[in-house]
Amino acid sequence: MNFALKIVTIFGLFIFFSVHAAAQEKRKTVVEQNLFETKWRFVSTKQLESLQTIFRADDSNETYLYFRFDHSCQQFLNGKIVQEKWTLSGINLELKFQKCSNFKVIQLDSAGLVLQFSLPNSKGNFQHFFTNAENERTPFAKPANELPQVTVEAKKKHWWSFLLFWKKTELELPKQEPVFINIELIGGGYYGGIDPVTKDFIQIKTDGRLVKEFQSQHLGLVVTKRNIPREELERFAEFIVQKGFFDFQRLYDCESELCQKRKWQKPVPIPLRLVVIYGEKKRNVTVTIWGKEKNGVQYVPHPSDLDDVVNEIQRMAFH
Repeated sequence: MNFALKIVTIFGLFIFFSVHAAAQEKRKTVVEQNLFETKWRFVSTKQLESLQTIFRADDSNETYLYFRFDHSCQQFLNGKIVQEKWTLSGINLELKFQKCSNFKVIQLDSAGLVLQFSLPNSKGNFQHFFTNAENERTPFAKPANELPQVTVEAKKKHWWSFLLFWKKTELELPKQEPVFINIELIGGGYYGGIDPVTKDFIQIKTDGRLVKEFQSQHLGLVVTKRNIPREELERFAEFIVQKGFFDFQRLYDCESELCQKRKWQKPVPIPLRLVVIYGEKKRNVTVTIWGKEKNGVQYVPHPSDLDDVVNEIQRMAFH
């Protein structure tokens, strides 16, 4: 064998043993993880060479094993719970159970757990068979801070499981708060006459609560309250948007000398102010002289759509 071939052979052997060692280490880690927080019910014990069952569990002698994260193993034996330590190296399990302390993990999956052992005074090998008791009512108390149980073997996921997960996640999402809505209508009209109005205020809150406060010099304060369904309130908010309210000017004022003079004549005009908040939209609109006098004169020009919004608010308040 030439020198180059020896180098290739040695390098190949090095790679083989490295991969083999890594595989062994990975196997050790996987096995240990699969044992954490698992519960098993003892079924039977067989003699390996003869396949003869030498002991079988029944209702009178139930036995359970519970492998904990802290490497303790709770054992339910003869109606009592005892606790032992367990360690794992490769497939070698050190655990004091029955009359033995050293086992080989022959099988560990969703089908079951098989622990193989030998006894000093007996010929051949023996195997303890266990079934997964994860979904059974076991005698072990469940600590309040216990971590979720680890699935022994990953199950194949079907496409519909992702749909169910998506639907469950959708249902568990925090409930989205409704869009914030607040509407305030203040003033309007004229101060004068037999019973002058000193307060005229309507507020519609985001929870649908409408409060109207009307106060005159002689009758005093009258407060009216009612609840507006959320759907109706949202429809009205969209109605305000469609009317272009959030694009209106902030102030509509006199454009003529006649209008300016009217501000100081009796009955004195009361400016109308309308404030609407709808989500991130907000607009404060003021009309210095609102409404028409008996002669039909409208002093301050403003969009007719603003009249529609104000009239609808007043309708809701007097409904």
